Amino acid sequence: MIAPASAAVVRPDPPDPPGDALPLSRKLALFAGDIKVSHTVFALPFALLSTFLAANYPAATPAPGHVPAAGQLLLILACMVTARTVAMAANRLLDARLDAVNPRTARRALPAGALSPQFYLAVTVVCAAGFFAACLGFWLLYANPWPALLGPPVLAFLSAYPFLKRFTRLCHYYLGAALALAPVCAWVAIRGALDAPPLWMAGAVLCWTAGFDIVYACQDYASDVATGVFSVPAKLGVARALWVARLTHVAAACLLVAVGLSARPVLGSAYAAGVALAVGLLFVEHALVRADDLSKVGLAFFTVNGVISLALGTLGIVDVFA
Repeated sequence: MIAPASAAVVRPDPPDPPGDALPLSRKLALFAGDIKVSHTVFALPFALLSTFLAANYPAATPAPGHVPAAGQLLLILACMVTARTVAMAANRLLDARLDAVNPRTARRALPAGALSPQFYLAVTVVCAAGFFAACLGFWLLYANPWPALLGPPVLAFLSAYPFLKRFTRLCHYYLGAALALAPVCAWVAIRGALDAPPLWMAGAVLCWTAGFDIVYACQDYASDVATGVFSVPAKLGVARALWVARLTHVAAACLLVAVGLSARPVLGSAYAAGVALAVGLLFVEHALVRADDLSKVGLAFFTVNGVISLALGTLGIVDVFA
């Protein structure tokens, strides 16, 4: 039957262009969403706290309230952003096949075909070059060669995380160690040496990250068991994995206290308040998640832990200038 001439002709919307045909701005937006740029909030506050603490440690020299050079701050930010981008791009590339068979991750850009592996590889190369350039900047501008010398092994360590889940349940703690490098590297970039505070901070970040990563991995229990991915939930079951996460967060709380004690008197009451708040929020996080109800894992993972890192970083920096 032929429709009347006056009738509107309804045509289906054109399909989205394939990934290779998308404009660069759209590709970059998809890429940023896929690697969760917002999750930079987990490690960045600790890197900044370590930066300002290093510039004022020990308390006698220089006087409290010393601000690192603007160039040093910019180089640290550049290193953080580029290193994380490389690590996350490597994660997505290496895990593309696993992501494709996991219902939670099957819609990510690579398994869904929204972006190509070549695009991820190109971004990885560009960001790796930017990371090494920023590391070299500390040598050329501030006579500190350590970031340039340690940059390659650090980037390799960060990018190796996806391999760990293929052979060890300790992959959660390896991820924690990757984030724990942030305060250590920032300290070395400012002082050119290591002291006790960043090591205690690294331990706290390691345990804090590993704990919430175990909680997050509980969502993938069935997929991990089916595909042979190594994780604490896949080995122990969700209920016992949550207890491992709780005990790991107890260790994190103890190490946060050790950070404050090792950096006295630069860190004081404001940082102590941040630790108390962090401990309270960890209780909230574990109250939100139960073995028979994982519906609030997203809230526990991002919102609660984001507040923890921002509060500790901000209140610690407040103490530096108090």
